[in-house]
Amino acid sequence: MSNWFSIEGKTALVTGGSRGIGEMIAAGFLINGARVYINSRKADVCDETAARLANTHGGDCVSVPGDISDLGGIENVYNEIAKREERLDILVNNAGSTWGAPIDEFPESGWDKVMDTNVKGIFFLTQKMLPLLRQSATPEDPARVINIGSVDGIKTPVFDNFSYGAAKAAVHHLTRQMAAHLVKENIIVNAIAPGPFPSWMLSAGVGFGGKVEGADWDSVGRNNPRGRVGTMEDIAGLAIFLSSRAGAYTVGETITCDGGAVAVS
Repeated sequence: MSNWFSIEGKTALVTGGSRGIGEMIAAGFLINGARVYINSRKADVCDETAARLANTHGGDCVSVPGDISDLGGIENVYNEIAKREERLDILVNNAGSTWGAPIDEFPESGWDKVMDTNVKGIFFLTQKMLPLLRQSATPEDPARVINIGSVDGIKTPVFDNFSYGAAKAAVHHLTRQMAAHLVKENIIVNAIAPGPFPSWMLSAGVGFGGKVEGADWDSVGRNNPRGRVGTMEDIAGLAIFLSSRAGAYTVGETITCDGGAVAVS
């Protein structure tokens, strides 16, 4: 049965992999024997996280910095991976941004930044990576694309993050549409909609000022039906399932990973 959930020897790209949920997924992949590329906009942060993850968990973790909200940045990320790999088994579209402001003051810049990163970036990076994904895709072991959405794209967000909730709802629907087209080529697309996890983004939203380590996550968790925030095992475990033989018949789904936040909303 252990082979049903194996991703050993697979090659993965995790965007937004230098912190938060992306870092958790990258760590889980490394622990389970995958070769992992992580991407983020800031090269120094991406390099540091890749080195730390490889040192902590073993295996190969390679930094591929670049801005995936921009087509030029997407081109650069693809070229760097194509230099090193003939195929890509798993693409995790996790990179995202948010913006908070009252409805009367919400700026166009906040709308465009979030939509470009959270929606446009997912579509065009996946498009660019298709040649490498197709090299991996077989009927027995399809290539996998996992888009990271959010519970804010399912239920009404707590915060005034108007473009973020709309963008994540778009990600969920884009996932279904991409899945319908790419399943014919043995490329499976699914989405995960996380709830509260200890991350810079949530820290900024709840008033911790972006602090992750040492923040009072227990106080946040007490408002969740499960009584806690998510962990690396929660989010990486679901991503591993979707990337393994056990998840090879799950197509076009958006699966919540939220401790029950949507179920009780």
